[in-house]
Amino acid sequence: MRDVVEIGLGKTAQRGYHLDDIAIVPSRRTRDVDDVSTAWQLDAYEFAIPCIGHPSDATMSPSSAAALSRLGGLGVLNVEGLWTRYEDPAKLFEELGTMGEDARTTRRLQEIYAEPIRPELITERVRELRAGGGTVAVRVSPQHTLALAPVILDAGVDILVIQGTLVSAEHVSTTDEPLNLKEFIADLDLPVVAGGCTDYKTALHLMRTGAAGVIVGVGGDEWSTTESVLGIRVPMATAIADAAAARRDYLDETGGRYVHLIADGDLRTSGDVAKALGCGADAVMLGEPLSLAAEAPAGGAWWHSAASHPSLPRGAFGVAHEPVGDMEKLLFGPADQPDGRLNLFGGLRRAMAKCGYRDLKEFQRVGLVLDR
Repeated sequence: MRDVVEIGLGKTAQRGYHLDDIAIVPSRRTRDVDDVSTAWQLDAYEFAIPCIGHPSDATMSPSSAAALSRLGGLGVLNVEGLWTRYEDPAKLFEELGTMGEDARTTRRLQEIYAEPIRPELITERVRELRAGGGTVAVRVSPQHTLALAPVILDAGVDILVIQGTLVSAEHVSTTDEPLNLKEFIADLDLPVVAGGCTDYKTALHLMRTGAAGVIVGVGGDEWSTTESVLGIRVPMATAIADAAAARRDYLDETGGRYVHLIADGDLRTSGDVAKALGCGADAVMLGEPLSLAAEAPAGGAWWHSAASHPSLPRGAFGVAHEPVGDMEKLLFGPADQPDGRLNLFGGLRRAMAKCGYRDLKEFQRVGLVLDR
C-alpha cells in the first residue's frame, strides 16, 4: 500500500522515491558476466543494449545517432532541432560550446531556435540517418506531430517518438485541433513511442493508444528547471514502478500485448541504469551522460529541448566539459574512472551477474531496498 501523508488539514500527498533512495539487493545466486545478455527488442527491431539517445541537439546529430545505433542502441534525432532548421549548424555548435551558464545563453538559444523548421531538411537528415546504418528514429513534439508527420513518414523512418515534457492520451484545447494519439497511431504501420508520463493512470492511457513504448519521466536532471518553473518533480523509482503496474494490468486487459517502458530522467551512472531497469523499465533514455562522448556535436555542452522555448524555457545550459572518451568507451569501457560514468552497460551487465540474472526481463524481478 502506498504511503499517503497528510501535509496539512484537507490535503494529503503520496510518498514517492527517487532512484537515489533505493538500492539493488543481490539474490542467493550469482552468474558469470559473460552469460548475461542485455539484448532488448522493440517491435521488430532488436538492440544489443537497452539504450535510447535522448533527442537533444547537444548529443544527437545524424552521425552520433547512427553511431549509437551501430553500437547496439537506438539514436533518436529531434526533427524540431538545429539539424532541420539549418543546412549546416556546425558554427552554432562551436559558439554554444564556448558559452557559460547565464541568461545570455538562454536568450541565444531562443534566438537560434527561432529559425523555422525546413521540411526538406527533415527528408535530408532521415536520408543521412539511413545511410549511417541501424534503426532510423526521430522525435517530434505532440504540438507539431500533425503538421510534420506527413514529411516524416514520407522520408521513411523506422520508429516515431512523440515526446514532450508531459504527454497525455487526451489533450483538451479550445483553440487548436488536438492530437488524438489513439487515432493517429492506428493509422500508422510503424511503432510509436510516446511520453513522458509520471503516473499509473497516464501510462495506462498511453498504452491504450496503441503505442509500442511509453516514456516514463520528464528527462529531469541537474540542468532541468521543470520543477522550479512548473512545480513538477518526478520521483523516478516510483514513476517507473507505477508504470510497470500499468503495463501488467494492460497485459491482462489485452490478453498479452506488451508495452515497453523507457525511463527518462535521474540517470547519470551505470548504477542508475541498473536501478531503473530493476524498477521495471525495459530501456533507458540517456541525455547528459552521452554529452561526454567525443561524438557529441556540442563538444561536451548540454541542454534540454525545452531550454530554448520562446516564452517559458525549462532547462539550464550545461557548460562544455572535456569528452571522457568516444561513445564506445562510454557505453562499453574500459573505464578509467571509478564513478560509474564510463562503461555504463558493462556496469549493468555486472550488476545483473552479481544478482544472478541472465537477461533484462529476469532482472526486472530483482529485489530492492530503501536505504535513504
